[in-house]
Amino acid sequence: MDTVHHLDDGTMQKWNGECHFGWVLGGRAIQDVWIRPKRSAPSTMYGTTLRIFDPGIDGWHIIWNDPLNQDHSRQIGRAEGKDIVQLGDDSRGLKTRWRFTEIAADSFHWIGEERASESDPWQITYEHFARRQNPEAR
Repeated sequence: MDTVHHLDDGTMQKWNGECHFGWVLGGRAIQDVWIRPKRSAPSTMYGTTLRIFDPGIDGWHIIWNDPLNQDHSRQIGRAEGKDIVQLGDDSRGLKTRWRFTEIAADSFHWIGEERASESDPWQITYEHFARRQNPEAR
């Protein structure tokens, strides 16, 4: 994946990275691992997400944890049209919105946004442009 970090001063940092997705807990949940940059370099992010579907809310309970940065977030995720949108709070007390957009069989665009309160506008902080390394290996 390619990652763009949007800084408060309008500049951007760019990295490469990798993400791995798979079914876990007997097919009852999806777990993914996000690594930035790729493992050949020292990590700036190394975290995992667990997504568990709850038919009672027609959505996913989502827990993110990056022990490298002592960062964590709890969210609820749902389909919104062709996108998947996750809303919650992070370890700093900020509101978070993470969106999977442009979802295809071999790629997706992930947009991370945050704000301090409901009345503040969303600010894009990160974008990930992911591509399947081997589309035939599903």
